[in-house]
Amino acid sequence: MLGPVILAASRSDALRRTISAAPLTKPVVRRFIAGESVEATAPAIETMASQGLEVTLDVLGEDVTDPAEATRSRDAYLRLIEVLGPLQLGERAEMSVKLSCMGQALDGGHDIALKNVTAIVEAANAIGTTVTLDAEDHTTVDSTLAIHSALRERFPRTGAVVQSYLFRTEEDCRRLAAAGSRVRLVKGAYKEPASVAYQDKAEVDKAYVRCLRVLMEGDGYPMVGSHDPRLIAIGQELAQRAGRKLADYEFQMLYGIRTAEQHRLAAEGHRMRVYVAYGTDWYGYFMRRLAERPANLAFFLRSLAGRG
Repeated sequence: MLGPVILAASRSDALRRTISAAPLTKPVVRRFIAGESVEATAPAIETMASQGLEVTLDVLGEDVTDPAEATRSRDAYLRLIEVLGPLQLGERAEMSVKLSCMGQALDGGHDIALKNVTAIVEAANAIGTTVTLDAEDHTTVDSTLAIHSALRERFPRTGAVVQSYLFRTEEDCRRLAAAGSRVRLVKGAYKEPASVAYQDKAEVDKAYVRCLRVLMEGDGYPMVGSHDPRLIAIGQELAQRAGRKLADYEFQMLYGIRTAEQHRLAAEGHRMRVYVAYGTDWYGYFMRRLAERPANLAFFLRSLAGRG
């Protein structure tokens, strides 16, 4: 029941200011946020790579309301690519981009976001890696998938993210599961109305399995975004039934969550990619992590109590 309350809080400017300013908050946030700059995050990237883990990097920020902010967000990704290049990790270190950071919500935002993200994808391609377009709330899906389709004409490895709690997603998976495509499936982390999304956790999980079956049986490359042991096991079973080798799909989990399981899957030969977020604009991302799992909220509250 707390999930919707926390998601509503993630949109509150007053709570954002209060929690962001609290001196006890940032030490706890470090569990989920790798650093406040790319330079501070680079050692974590290298460590995970040395441990057989792959990464996808998210420069935190969203809901950009000024063209200059969108340009700064683009430039932050271009700086990230400058740092990644000498590491020579290729697609073992890709990027995740929220198009709301690229100006998608501005007047003419679709074209602005496409222009900004194209510059990032071009630079990523030049160092041998790629970009995945993150999913946001349901009002952005059509624009995001249209931008994804446009990018794939030149950069076919550009990935998309779909969310199983949306009614539309199973059909989206059927369209996206084409040769050469890369699709990350997640449950969904935004507060959505009952008119467009399942509200019951069990229904979201069932939809996740249906969507995952479509992706595993398709011609693309599925990326299983989940920390749920049951869904991870189902993913392995569906991959086996579809005749996929370990290199033909991957698991993805968030930085700071179920780290031991990440290492276990990597040790078994699975491709295991860690979603690593960094930056100073961490509030919205952090609140969604609390809303997703009661254990995350309990950890946060215990940590605050221990530091008080």
